[in-house]
Amino acid sequence: MKIYVVSGLGADFTVLEKIRFPERHEVVFIDWLIPHRYEEFSDYVKRMAEKINDSEPFYLVGYSFGGLMVQEINKLKPAQKVVILGSIKSDKEKSRLIRTGQLTRIPKILPVTFFNEKTTNMYSVVRKFFDPRNPKVLQYFRVRDPYYLKWSIEKISDWKFDENPEVVQIMGDKDIVFPIRNSRPDYIIKGGTHLFPITKFREVTDILEGVLD
Repeated sequence: MKIYVVSGLGADFTVLEKIRFPERHEVVFIDWLIPHRYEEFSDYVKRMAEKINDSEPFYLVGYSFGGLMVQEINKLKPAQKVVILGSIKSDKEKSRLIRTGQLTRIPKILPVTFFNEKTTNMYSVVRKFFDPRNPKVLQYFRVRDPYYLKWSIEKISDWKFDENPEVVQIMGDKDIVFPIRNSRPDYIIKGGTHLFPITKFREVTDILEGVLD
């Protein structure tokens, strides 16, 4: 069976490369697409879903923003199982920071030029404060197209979704991006920051071995 995987905002598969997915399945990474100008989120989801062959059973795994994406894809092309890492099941689980962006509309107000290389490097410095094990966090942050970054942050802020109890949620108890206190995850990674797929990959591997049967 194929496991279709979507990584986090701006991240490619390297943030998940240490995880050993069950060898009995084939892993297919779905790369982020650059959104068209003024593209609706629903249309973008359809384009991402085009890479999935739903003529046969498959699994969906998403990390961070990718967790939101696979839940949206699942509505178009239902999977045998959906697993999200460091992500949320509904908009009720959003952090206070993300809710602030939703209420103030700041992501929409910021110009595309704000999301440039200098801003990206500032993001890297901030990440060091809550994920000290990854001082070179920028190496996982590969998709740096300014329009993609602005568009993605807007969509995360605006995202509305009713919880699907069938979705398997794995979270780190030290995650600041998506705080565990807002969720009731199926599995908790002790000492896991938002980048727990890198720092706690063995624990994630063990969980996936049992979940993706």
